[in-house]
Amino acid sequence: MFQLKEGVYWAGYIDWNLRNFHGYSTPSGSTYNSYLIVDEKPTLIDAVKHYGFEENLARIKEIIDPAKIRYIISNHTEMDHSGTIDKLLKYCPNAEVVCSPKGAEELKKHFKSNWKFKVVNTGDVLDIGKRKLSFLLMPMVHWPDSMATYSSEDKILFPNDAFGQHYASSERYADQVGLDTVWLEAAKYYANIVLPYGSQVLKVLEAAAKLDFDCIAPSHGLIWRRKQDIEKILSLYKRWASHETDNRVTIVYDTMWKSTEMMANKLFQGLDMANIPVKLMNLQVSQLADIVTEIMYSKFVFFGTPILNNRMLPTMASLLMYIKGLKTKNRYAFTFGSYGWATVGFKEFEESIKEAGFELLREGCYLNFVPEEEELNKLQDVIALVKGKIG
Repeated sequence: MFQLKEGVYWAGYIDWNLRNFHGYSTPSGSTYNSYLIVDEKPTLIDAVKHYGFEENLARIKEIIDPAKIRYIISNHTEMDHSGTIDKLLKYCPNAEVVCSPKGAEELKKHFKSNWKFKVVNTGDVLDIGKRKLSFLLMPMVHWPDSMATYSSEDKILFPNDAFGQHYASSERYADQVGLDTVWLEAAKYYANIVLPYGSQVLKVLEAAAKLDFDCIAPSHGLIWRRKQDIEKILSLYKRWASHETDNRVTIVYDTMWKSTEMMANKLFQGLDMANIPVKLMNLQVSQLADIVTEIMYSKFVFFGTPILNNRMLPTMASLLMYIKGLKTKNRYAFTFGSYGWATVGFKEFEESIKEAGFELLREGCYLNFVPEEEELNKLQDVIALVKGKIG
């Protein structure tokens, strides 16, 4: 068994084999973190995904008889955290399900069951013995029902999906593994799940700043326990929620007969020679979730596609549809590509990029069939524009 603090245990499920989560690539797997607090009224904070039930139950049984559990706190209705509540209640039939008002609505719709609900709001307190647990509603971080649980006696914040990562590990703390990897996974998690909700995140950060905690125990991935790491993840969330970017360029493209790739390479070479940080990402080999993570950091994004049947390539259309849902802000874009006999598809391409929240640096550069070196040199103009914006 793993104990965070006296009487507070991790009882989650390690999902070593998870490789895709809502279209988000998860090469490192994930964890569904469930926390058991042993007090006069034993309390479980969050459950796990349906196929992790046996492991979750076995960890609980290592600590106490599940029948003694009096409360199951559901910080978030999504089924990777609530998926086993119905099974758990068969082992602890006297337990009440503690959740937000929206959480109660959604759990009833998910499970079609009339459980014993205890609905809480921000500032409400649940007395479980030595501890008084309080709650902070976090609507739209990242569902309407989301909330955090706080144990002042333990100085632990349980924020469910906030501050998490999709990362499977036999270690429980972030500082026990390579932190460079953890920061990357935390950024990828924010970019693909939390990014659309920046204004809500800022409100939650303001409210959380009033709480005294020295441990953040999210519901995915590793736990934050060192002061410097907690300060860093909080500052990163504030930065990401404010849509702050770095003076760098991400070039993302697809190609049919290498003409668009020639343009992408020319842009990369020019930016690199101008000492502007740049990353080149081919849609045929790069995962959408990784591309979006790079975009979150980049002030400039160059999009390149050839034309197929008077439309952008389906891979580019898929990326832009994905980005539209993430509601990016404060970023510039440049479009480029190759075509055979008509440029009409590039108009739709540009409009999609503007709908995704980007401001176009200038009109795009579109070259016919295989570009000549003289034509490729036209791309130098946009590099000068980027340098001007950087200052």
